[in-house]
Amino acid sequence: MASRAESTDTGERRDWRDVVRDAADLALLGILLTLAAAPLVTAAAAVGTASAAVHDWTRTGSWPPAGATLRRFGRSMLPSVPVSLLALAVAGLLAADLAALATGRVPGGPPALLVTALVAAGLAGYAGLVVVEVGGNGGGRWRTAARSAARACLDAPARWAALAGVTTLAGLLAALVTPVAVPILAGYTVAALYAVAGRRPVPAHPELP
Repeated sequence: MASRAESTDTGERRDWRDVVRDAADLALLGILLTLAAAPLVTAAAAVGTASAAVHDWTRTGSWPPAGATLRRFGRSMLPSVPVSLLALAVAGLLAADLAALATGRVPGGPPALLVTALVAAGLAGYAGLVVVEVGGNGGGRWRTAARSAARACLDAPARWAALAGVTTLAGLLAALVTPVAVPILAGYTVAALYAVAGRRPVPAHPELP
């Protein structure tokens, strides 16, 4: 992946080539994220590693070296398996509830469907902030990130709502675009989460041991 540090360090104004380069870098990040998450149990490790890469990029203007990224992924793979399973279980239950309410298989009608959709969006926004906090942790320490994200959501409900909007929009786009574009969307989504959550300073956490 290319670096944007040179133009920012020298004070040169970024032009369309820098924008295209950043877009290509994020697309590549999304593709690599999707490939790493394909076994499902590695999904959390893949997302955390991608978030750590975006964290470095937004703070320094440069992407981390490939070797450092691979080491992050390897260190977080096994500890992140329970996170992957929990996230998949919650997502599956919410999807099943929404489908059942939308088709009328369970009682409740539109009010229950609306409440469930709002709960799902709120959880998605919270998960998005957890992903950002994990990036500040070097791609791991999900429990610490979950606690920090919970406090941040309570301290800034408007930002929580904005993150919920980002994740909900990403989910809708993923359902609408051609499947080959979904991995590209993944990289842009991580960057969008940082764009929203970055309105407040993200604490610099130490790397994983």
